[in-house]
Amino acid sequence: MARVHLLARLFIGCATFFDGFTSLAIAYALPELIREWSLSPTAAGSIISAGYLGQLFGALFFGWLAERAGRLRVLGFCVAIYAIMNIACIFSVDYQMLLIFRFIQGIGVGGEVPVAGTYINEFATAKHRGRFFLLYEILFQIGLLFCGVCGYLLVPLYGWRAMFVVGAIPILLIAPLRLLLPESPRWLISKGKLAQADKVISGIENSLKSRGVVLMAPVKIEGAILATTTVGKWSELFSPFYRGRTLMVWALWFSAYLVNNGLVTWLPSLYRGFFQLPLKTSLAYGFVPNIFGVASAFLVATYIDTVGRRRWYIYAFAAATALLVTLRILGATSAIEVLVFATLIYATIQTITLSLYLYTGELYPTRIRSIGCGVGSACLRLGSSISPLIVGFIVSEYSISWVFLFFAVVSAFGVTVCWFFAIETKGMVLETLSP
Repeated sequence: MARVHLLARLFIGCATFFDGFTSLAIAYALPELIREWSLSPTAAGSIISAGYLGQLFGALFFGWLAERAGRLRVLGFCVAIYAIMNIACIFSVDYQMLLIFRFIQGIGVGGEVPVAGTYINEFATAKHRGRFFLLYEILFQIGLLFCGVCGYLLVPLYGWRAMFVVGAIPILLIAPLRLLLPESPRWLISKGKLAQADKVISGIENSLKSRGVVLMAPVKIEGAILATTTVGKWSELFSPFYRGRTLMVWALWFSAYLVNNGLVTWLPSLYRGFFQLPLKTSLAYGFVPNIFGVASAFLVATYIDTVGRRRWYIYAFAAATALLVTLRILGATSAIEVLVFATLIYATIQTITLSLYLYTGELYPTRIRSIGCGVGSACLRLGSSISPLIVGFIVSEYSISWVFLFFAVVSAFGVTVCWFFAIETKGMVLETLSP
């Protein structure tokens, strides 16, 4: 790797780390908020959903804007939004205020990850793109893990506001993002800024040569770059060549995140309210899946370039479906039972959610890559915003075991989509995958 790769992993990785933290912080604040503000399950679910709804709009808008204004400029703006809104959440005094701040915060969170993922994808080489990208993306999962640690240690001592105090730290990242990193050369080429792109690529080559790295000869790809004046449009996602890919990847985003985010954001509150566990125990149990999620993230980063995207997704969705059906049959009658199965399910589906930004970026050309990732990510937010409301309704009206049957049906849908419609992308140059 050249210096720019290391800097990208460091600073964009930090932004993604705190994006993960911010996404989950509400899960550890809610057990205290529910008691302090006497929130119903429906109201608690709406606070979770407000953040995801904001993320939906952020993913759509900033994914589109990144095609026009550049990856880095948009990325810095997204980080500023979610960091400032973390500060605003500290001063919330009622349910309505927190709901509004969470929605605006979600706009920044929703824009950061797809734009950051697009930027990292465009710097990766074909042969080891999966490993390079996922070792960066693991920082999102570690951010979730760090959130669990903070929730366990800080909330019992300092209350729910402590989570948002920590979430304000990424305001310090804005300057390094703008000053130390270059714009994506693929984006620069797509905008006709060939001299700037050449400067970035030459810098990478010189960095490698200075360390004695022997570079392979350039590979000429006929027709890889159309016209530098080509502007990506939303409608191209539904052109004859990309329509099937778009619908397929939307289904994967929706189903994978509906299961995982619906599961993990509710777990601490379920342990506290349904099983009547002490606050600290509820937070600790809610933290456990994130530990195993990090382990599974390293697993997928290591082997996805060998196994392939399509086959990995089929195996993971099928395993999660079997675990969810088993938990439904057993009845989910104890907190320990839910803890064991929920941890395994989360770790399994997490290998899909972690790599979907990689897979989506591989399915589209540079001119619409950020749009494709943003719209795919919007399906993530849609599934994530609907899921807490559904879980809140099921918990209120039926037994908890029905929640896991619902998730089993969604996971089985994911298996079906992968089996019939997913395509393999491992080891292929981006320009050959997506003309």
